[in-house]
Amino acid sequence: MKYAILNGKMIARSEAKVDVEDRGYQFGDGVYEVIRVYNGKMFTAKEHLKRFVKSSESIGIYIPYTIDQLTESLEELIEKNKLHLGTIYMQITRGVAPRNHAFPTADVSPTLVAYTKEVARPEDSLNSGVKTIIMEDIRWLRCDIKSLNLLGNLLAKQKAADEGCFEAIQHRGQDVTEGSSSNVFIVKNGVVITHESNNLILKGITKDVILQVCTDNNVPVEERTFTLEELEQADEVFLSSTTSEVMPIVEIDGKKVKEGLTGPVTRKLQELFEREIVKQCGNLKDEILL
Repeated sequence: MKYAILNGKMIARSEAKVDVEDRGYQFGDGVYEVIRVYNGKMFTAKEHLKRFVKSSESIGIYIPYTIDQLTESLEELIEKNKLHLGTIYMQITRGVAPRNHAFPTADVSPTLVAYTKEVARPEDSLNSGVKTIIMEDIRWLRCDIKSLNLLGNLLAKQKAADEGCFEAIQHRGQDVTEGSSSNVFIVKNGVVITHESNNLILKGITKDVILQVCTDNNVPVEERTFTLEELEQADEVFLSSTTSEVMPIVEIDGKKVKEGLTGPVTRKLQELFEREIVKQCGNLKDEILL
């Protein structure tokens, strides 16, 4: 990918650098967003950008562009990089200022960066499912903000990787929250259950699409806290994220979920989710077929 955006300007990717005193680098003082691109088109772009603005404003950073302006810039970036299937990563920080825990003065401008990456769909995993572990959720209490501060998430993800697993399912006490980089769902007696969107989890864009297709297609769904016991006794378990879509979970802490196969409700939701991709981004033929 040859081009990136830095503070509203399209520049060579190799020139997209920030100062060592940028507060994102020194404090993680910023927020980010990842948008999926299929067939050269952004999927759920408006929803991602609204969340980006909301996260930014939640920590007192105000983006000097409208959502329409951001959309136009990102579309240009996709075109310049000839991106067909991949992601856009974007972040905004409070800007460059001498290191001080207190916010800098109002004359310091935020730093906005965006770039693209080619990312294939995880088709093998979408078919066969993934393994996970369970671990205590040690993150802060504003997980609804898509902050650059991801150390808790990284430690959980690395623990999963060390054990040969795809994801870590996190919990606070007996209550399951979410994965280190995903939302988690269980299915019991045909009902899809996932944690309500509050400060303890990130309000996932993919999660919201799944909830909507459940409603539109008469799939019973509940947004509520569920327990580790309910997780263990679930008929099906799956996770969702921008790059993982609707990902079956077939093993948790070395124990198979049912027979260790993708369940019928999860498979149906994969198909319904793919229809949403087609509606927004066009027919990708083999790229979106399981």
